[in-house]
Amino acid sequence: MQETLIQIRGLNKEFNLGHTTVYACKDINLDIYKGEYLSIMGPSGSGKSTLFNMVGGLDLPTSGHVTVAAVDLTKLSSRELAYFRSHHIGYIFQTFNLIPAYNAIDNVAMPLIFSGIPYEESTEIAKEVLDRVGLGHRLKHRPDELSGGQQQRVAIARALANKPSIILADEPTGNLDLHTGEEIIALLSQLSKEDGTTVISATHDHKMLAASDRILWVRDGKVDRIQLRSELDIKVGVVE
Repeated sequence: MQETLIQIRGLNKEFNLGHTTVYACKDINLDIYKGEYLSIMGPSGSGKSTLFNMVGGLDLPTSGHVTVAAVDLTKLSSRELAYFRSHHIGYIFQTFNLIPAYNAIDNVAMPLIFSGIPYEESTEIAKEVLDRVGLGHRLKHRPDELSGGQQQRVAIARALANKPSIILADEPTGNLDLHTGEEIIALLSQLSKEDGTTVISATHDHKMLAASDRILWVRDGKVDRIQLRSELDIKVGVVE
């Protein structure tokens, strides 16, 4: 039996725009398992990014609960939530979000330093994870000296540095070409299997589905359906 890592119950998110209330998420109930690769799919405006952000503690619901490893994120203070994110969750963004003036080592080490780990220890960890994602020969290069795929590998290394139980990947292949995107997908899948890390990806990219264990389809703020990878006939760019 699979171990539940994230439990979502009665999750709602509302935005008030003048005299109009927009329901971004509506009564979502979901279990996400330890070590699984879950892709969240849906058209723009479907609520997938809102759901993604609440799972990662980047946003709080209007009502309902998000419980990660028995910790209810909705009951944490801002300080407690920041501590939880820095120690348990790694983030990967479509736009990489690297600091232009810093080399690869310092970009990866920065979150570790902020979490209280000494600089020398942080840089040693950064070197190890950069080597693991295939960038051991690019440690001293700044983002403008790296290709898009290499920058995303730095971002993945940064997400891995604190040994998170969850990696949240927001459109991780959105700014990459087809071949590079496939390499990044394969890398995330490999890391998930090797470390038992739960990977949750919010994406429009159908290539992502080939690496997924399950696919969560979101429409109009609700869970439309959940499918196993084995239930889909997937080709590059095509889902049937």
